[in-house]
Amino acid sequence: MSTTRFSRALVSALAVALTLSAGCGKGGQGGRAAGGRAAIGTEAPEFALPDLDGKVVKTSDLRGKVVILDFWATWCPPCRQEVPHFVALQSKYRDQGLEIVGLSLDKSGASVVKPFAEEYNVNYRMLLANDETASSYGGITGIPTTFVLDKNGKVVKRFMGYTDPEVFEETIKPLLTAG
Repeated sequence: MSTTRFSRALVSALAVALTLSAGCGKGGQGGRAAGGRAAIGTEAPEFALPDLDGKVVKTSDLRGKVVILDFWATWCPPCRQEVPHFVALQSKYRDQGLEIVGLSLDKSGASVVKPFAEEYNVNYRMLLANDETASSYGGITGIPTTFVLDKNGKVVKRFMGYTDPEVFEETIKPLLTAG
């Protein structure tokens, strides 16, 4: 392999690695936690979004549970990588009060998300989000962007890019046992 071809291959491999580690770009969104919206320690912004069957779910419906709220899309490799981890966490902690909610930013909506959820045996809520929802959460500049909410609906953590399942587990365990 020539030095030039090797250099191009190395640059391509690094670009893929950075995309997988950092997350997928989400152009056209605002900045981080603008105006304190979805900032750590604040109440999560309210939404009313349809699930894959058209039933509307509100943020207030999630009160009393520890929530992992994940902005994602089917076309995003790091997002896809997290889904099986969320399925496992939901199975393990559902009975202790965990509710995982995927907020899909796919422009094609349920027509692409529903088959994806079936293929990956998703056992948690999938809602169809939009730019307004992303904006209310401070602007989602890349996905996955994931928020952890306590039982009172307050934002405890915000993760940008792929996050190891152990990090989510360490974050939720004390919240699940808190009064």
